[in-house]
Amino acid sequence: MSKNMKKRRFKNGCLWLAITLLAILFLLPTILTVVNSFLSAAEIERSYGAVLGGDTYMKEQVILRLVPDIATGEQYHTFLLQSPEYLQKFWNSVLYTVPITILQVAVSALAAYGFCRRPSRLRRLIFFGYLVLTLMPYQVTLVPNYLVSKQLGTYDTIWAILLPGIFSPFAVFLLTKYMQRIPREYIEAAQLDGANEWQIFRRIFLPQCKSALFAVGMLVFFDYWNMVEQPMVLLEQEELQPLSIYLSRINEGELGLAFAAAVIYMIPCLLLFLGGEKHLEEGIVTGGIK
Repeated sequence: MSKNMKKRRFKNGCLWLAITLLAILFLLPTILTVVNSFLSAAEIERSYGAVLGGDTYMKEQVILRLVPDIATGEQYHTFLLQSPEYLQKFWNSVLYTVPITILQVAVSALAAYGFCRRPSRLRRLIFFGYLVLTLMPYQVTLVPNYLVSKQLGTYDTIWAILLPGIFSPFAVFLLTKYMQRIPREYIEAAQLDGANEWQIFRRIFLPQCKSALFAVGMLVFFDYWNMVEQPMVLLEQEELQPLSIYLSRINEGELGLAFAAAVIYMIPCLLLFLGGEKHLEEGIVTGGIK
């Protein structure tokens, strides 16, 4: 083996070691959450009593356990079978997130097709407004949403969350940029075959944008599954609150239940990401057209 080959292997080994350590560092909070969800109440008290206790705050050393002394599923049993409010909040999150994801992608696909197929000065101006709204954080638009929901009578109802979510400009911007990559030769060939606008949209644009639609749907799902500011401002009834709000309050009670709830809360997003990672990469990173 030559000297240059040894240097190259040494550099590659150091690089992979650094990447592995960084990956472990980033995954450590998730690993601790999963492990701590299987700790007993007494073991959690011994490990985190220094943080949770009033007089002993930071006077004792906090023990971060990667392996529980005695693994137990008591927290999951209590949370799933003895806490009916959890299931209510969980289905509230589903009720908000799934319709918003489906309808926002559908509405955005139609809007993006209009921006792409019929460009004009007015449409470019409207699209620029979409871009500005996309760059604004939720905290900026919450006050207008609050005032509009008050005027429409949707305040403290599910429509206060659904309507702004369905017509969010985020997906319109991404899908418009993606559709602009479709070669015009495809459209001209379809027009020569006598296809109308709906057929062009359904048979050319939608198949070509399949990965982009899936990727945008995943991003929208992640965003609204983890929403906190919108329900805090637009909803007053506790029975309408999603699971994300409930998790912020359960930490005030038993910490073991909070760990179990956090693990269950991660499962839908984790499964969706693992099942659609290929589409997410193809739709957002590469943006290729087949």
